[in-house]
Amino acid sequence: MRFLSMIRINENTGLVPSEQLMADMGELMAEMTREGTLVDTAGLRPTSEGKRIRYAHGKISTTDGPFTESKEVIGGYAVLEATSMDHAVELTRRFLAVHGDEWNIECEIRQMECGRPDSIENPQ
Repeated sequence: MRFLSMIRINENTGLVPSEQLMADMGELMAEMTREGTLVDTAGLRPTSEGKRIRYAHGKISTTDGPFTESKEVIGGYAVLEATSMDHAVELTRRFLAVHGDEWNIECEIRQMECGRPDSIENPQ
């Protein structure tokens, strides 16, 4: 089963990952990739470089970042291959533990729907 672990951060803290954190994270990602539990991962650029596209009442609007109404934003993600939600939680805990005491982040984990509609799988 695949799970999406979304890393929620407050991007206004000014915290920058240390060289040690980046090295530890690199080791963890390499280990999880070898295990087959890490499918993909990436950090995201700041919201100041992003856009939001909304669809409401038949109209589409675009808003440039940063998004001041957001206290927490998705700062990155990991696609995990896990046997269960408990296993995905265990993998995410390993990721969080690497950060040490100075970081205040959380992850939201949700199972991915891996199927696609028949019209996409079998075009006629």
